[in-house]
Amino acid sequence: MNLKIDPRGIPSEGLHVEGQLPVTIFALSEDDPARPVSPLDYQLTVLRDEKDLIVHGHLGATFELTCGRCAERYQTRVELQTYGLDVEIENEDPIDLTIYLREDILLALPTYPRCETGNVTLRDCPAEGKFSPETEPLGTELDEAADRNVWGTLDQLNNLKRN
Repeated sequence: MNLKIDPRGIPSEGLHVEGQLPVTIFALSEDDPARPVSPLDYQLTVLRDEKDLIVHGHLGATFELTCGRCAERYQTRVELQTYGLDVEIENEDPIDLTIYLREDILLALPTYPRCETGNVTLRDCPAEGKFSPETEPLGTELDEAADRNVWGTLDQLNNLKRN
């Protein structure tokens, strides 16, 4: 199922379309860390000017993601409340908006998913605080000494080059 819009059939006041597109439109591979768990909901108004379709409205879909900290699965809903899109009309054939809607929803997914940001079921990440040092890391003194030694080592190399 696709969302095809015929530019010739758009009234001057615009065309309102709403509905759902099945999860299959996302076409994600089995090993993809994001899995769609709900259809793509859309409520859109489509306007036409001379050379473009102007689309605005709302998109939403729910995904299951893997937390980047604890590696547990969680769900988040991606909502694009003020969605906007311009598509050039190259000829008068119907335009499939599905690919644009799919791409924009997938681009809105978090790049570093964390389960405490999930908005379907609120939770705290079980790994919170486990990876941040509570005290100054060991070896800081050695690092400062090594920094001072670097210039000395470079000076020695420079002296060898001159000789």
